[in-house]
Amino acid sequence: MAENNAEPAPSRKLGNLAMIWRRGLRYPGRIAGAAVALLIAAGATLAIPDGFRRVIDKGFAAGDSNVSEHFQYLLGIVVIMALATAVRFYFVSWLGERVVADLRTEVHRNLLRLEPRFFEENRPSEIASRLTADTAVIEMVVGSTVSVALRNIVLGIGGVAYLFTLAPRLTAGLLLGIPLVLGPIVLIGRRVRNVSRFSQDRIADVGAIASETLGAMKIVQAFGQERRESERFAGAVEDAFATARRRIRLRAVMTAIVISLMFGSITMVMWQAALDVAAGRISGGTIAAFVFTGAIVAGAFGALTEVYGELLRGAGAAGRMAELLAQVPEIKAPAEPARLPQPARGALSFDKVTFHYPTRPEVSALKHFSLNVNPGETLAVVGPSGAGKSTLFQLAQRFYDPEIGVVGLDGIDLKAADPADIRGRIALVPQETVIFAASARDNLRYGQWDASDDQLWAAAEAANAAEFLRKLPSGLDTFMGEGGARLSGGQRQRIAIARAILRDAPLLLLDEATSALDAESERLVQASLEKLVEGRTTMVIAHRLATVRKADRIIVMDHGEIVEEGTHDSLQARGGLYARLARLQFEGMAA
Repeated sequence: MAENNAEPAPSRKLGNLAMIWRRGLRYPGRIAGAAVALLIAAGATLAIPDGFRRVIDKGFAAGDSNVSEHFQYLLGIVVIMALATAVRFYFVSWLGERVVADLRTEVHRNLLRLEPRFFEENRPSEIASRLTADTAVIEMVVGSTVSVALRNIVLGIGGVAYLFTLAPRLTAGLLLGIPLVLGPIVLIGRRVRNVSRFSQDRIADVGAIASETLGAMKIVQAFGQERRESERFAGAVEDAFATARRRIRLRAVMTAIVISLMFGSITMVMWQAALDVAAGRISGGTIAAFVFTGAIVAGAFGALTEVYGELLRGAGAAGRMAELLAQVPEIKAPAEPARLPQPARGALSFDKVTFHYPTRPEVSALKHFSLNVNPGETLAVVGPSGAGKSTLFQLAQRFYDPEIGVVGLDGIDLKAADPADIRGRIALVPQETVIFAASARDNLRYGQWDASDDQLWAAAEAANAAEFLRKLPSGLDTFMGEGGARLSGGQRQRIAIARAILRDAPLLLLDEATSALDAESERLVQASLEKLVEGRTTMVIAHRLATVRKADRIIVMDHGEIVEEGTHDSLQARGGLYARLARLQFEGMAA
C-alpha cells in the first residue's frame, strides 16, 4: 500500500470502476429500472425540440388556430421527462448507497482477517479515511456521476442522430469540432487522474492527524502542545488545499478549452444556419429545433468532460479500496488444520523460538527462546521494558509466527492449527484495557457473546465490578462512551477481568491485570483472580510483588532470553537481575 505517484498501468485507470460495477450487478432489477427510466427521460428531453418545431412550423407559421394541441403535446413530454427523471434519480441513488454499504462491509470484514503486522505498517486512521472519504467519492460516482455520464451519452448520440434528420450538412459541420474537444480531455485528463489520487492521500493525512490528536487530547493539553498540533494540522490542511487547487486548476483549464471549442464550433454552425434560413433552404421551426437540440448536444458533451474528471477521481478511490480488499492475511488456517486435543489442558510451549517484529527488524524480540508452561501452572514473567515479555503473549495468540522455532498449545504447533481454535482456548486481560463505544452489556459479552444476564452479573461480581455497574444510569444498558470515557481506569480494568472470567478458557494471559486498581480494589480483584486461575494455566506479566510471590514459578527475561528462573525466595537469594528489579521496583511500589 505504499504510495506511488508514477503513471499507473492502464488497468489501474477507469478499469478500477469495474470493481464497483461487479457489485452493482448484484441488483439487476434496480439497474434495469434505472436504465429504462434513463432512456425514457433522455428520449423525452430530445422530443422537446421537436415539440417546439411543431409549435413554430404547424402552429404560428402555418396559422393553425388549434395551436393548443401542439402545446399540450409539449406539456405531456415535460411531464413524462419529469417522472422518468425522478424514477432514475431514485434507482441510481439507491444503487449508490447500496453498493457503498456492501463495499464498506466487505472491506471491514477483510480487515478483521488481517494480522496486527498490517496495522503496524499502515495507519488505522488512514484506513478509516478510506472507509469514509473514499467510499463517499464512490457513492457519488455510482449514485450520480455514472448516471449523468450515461444520460449525456444517450442525449449526445440521440441528439446527433436527430440533428442529421433536421439538417445533415449543418450537423456534419457541427461534428467537426468533436475531435478538437477530445484531445484536451485525453491529455489533461491524465494529469487530473494523478492529481486526484494524490489529493485523496492528502485528505487521508488530514483525517489521520485529527484522529490522532483528538484521541490523545489529554496528553496534548497536559504538555501544552496545542499550538504545535494546531500548526501541524493546519500544515496538513494547507497541503491538501494546495493539491486540491492543482486539481481544480487543471479541471478549470480543461473545462475552458472544451467549452470554448465546443460553443465556438456551434457559433460557426449557427452562422451558416442563419444564412440557410435567409435563403429559404430550411424553415424557422427546423432551425429552432436545431438550435435547441444543438444546445442539448453541446451541453451533453460539455458535461462529459466534467464527468470524466469525476470518474477518474472515483477510479482512484476504487483503486484504494481494491488495495484493501486485495490484502491477504499472512496468519491464517492451513488447508487442513490440525485439531487441538480434547479435553483442553492449557499446556504452552516455546521451542528455540527466534522472532523480530516487522516494524523493528534490527531488534531481536526473542533469541533461541525455550519455555514449557505446564497445565495448571501459574508462571510469572518478569523483566525490564523491552525484554520480550509481551512478545510471548503475541506469539501464544498467534498474532505473529516465529521466524525460527515452534510455539505449541497442548502439543500442537500453532502454525498447523486454526487461529480461531487457538484463541478460543485463551483468555486475555491486557494492561491497556480496550472498552468499546457500546453498552456495558456488550463490553462484558466480548468474553462470551451468548452469555445470559445472570452469567454477566456473576462475572461482574467475581471481578468486583457489579457494584459500580449497578450504579450506572441504565445498568448494563448504559453507553460506555468512546474508549470507556464514563469509567475510571480501575473500572475499565475490572470489566476486562470480567470478560476473562466469562471466557472460561484453559489458558489465561494476564498483563498485570491489577495495575490500574487502587489498594482496596486490588485486594478484592486479586482474590477473584486467585479463584480464576484455579485449574487453569496462567501466564502473568508481573510488575507487582504480590503477584510474583504467589506464582508457582518465575522466569526473568532480558533481551529476549531467560536469564533467571525459580521462586521468589530463591531468586532473591541469588542476588541477580530479579533481586535488583525487586529492590528498585517491586518493593518501592509496595512501599
